Amino acid sequence: MPPAASPSLLIELHYLPCIAVFQGMTQATEVLIDAHENYQKQSYRNRCYVLTSNRIDCLTVPVLGGTKKPPIREVQVDYAQHWIDRHVRCLQSAYAKAPYFEYVMPEVEAILNRRYPLLFDLNWALLTFCRTWLRLKTPVNLTEWYVRDPQPGLFDARGKVLPAQRAETGLFGPQRPYLQNFGPEFVPNLSILDLMFAGETLSE
Repeated sequence: MPPAASPSLLIELHYLPCIAVFQGMTQATEVLIDAHENYQKQSYRNRCYVLTSNRIDCLTVPVLGGTKKPPIREVQVDYAQHWIDRHVRCLQSAYAKAPYFEYVMPEVEAILNRRYPLLFDLNWALLTFCRTWLRLKTPVNLTEWYVRDPQPGLFDARGKVLPAQRAETGLFGPQRPYLQNFGPEFVPNLSILDLMFAGETLSE
C-alpha cells in the first residue's frame, strides 16, 4: 500500500481498468499515466476481467507486434479480429439486467466502435469516460518522459497491478463489497465496469 504521505500515483494505462486502479486514483492528489513505457504482453494494458453467469471472463484487445515490446503509444489494435463483437456480446450477456447497464453500455460501445487505431488512445478514451461517470476529481495527466527513478512523494504502481494477481487487493487497501449480478460471494477487483453497471460508487 502506498504511504499515506504520497500525493501522486504513477501507473500504466490499462484497458477498462480494475477497481484497484481506481481506488489508487481516489487516494492520490494527482495521477500520472506512463506514456513512455514499452508495451508488456499478458498485462492489463489490453485486457480486463468481468463476471459472467458461470465464470470470470477475460476480455482481450488483440494488438499487432506486441511481442516486440514497442513503445506503448505505438501499439496498434488488430481489428482484423472481431474482438469488439465478442466484448459487446459478453458484456450484454453478463450485465444486461444490471441497474445501470442501459446508461453505461451505450457509451462504452460507442467508444469501442470508434475503432481507435492505437491501443493507448482507446484506453485513454475509456478511462476518460469512466472517470467522468464516477465523478473522479483527481487530475490525471500523461508523463512527458519515461520516469526511471521516481522522486519521493510519487508512488510507483507500475508493474504492481497484474492479471496474475487479479484477486489480490492489498495495494490500495480492501475493497468494499457490493451487490454483483452472479453468485453469493463477492468477487473483488474486476473491471471498473462491474461496479459502474451495478450503480455503485468508489469509497474514498
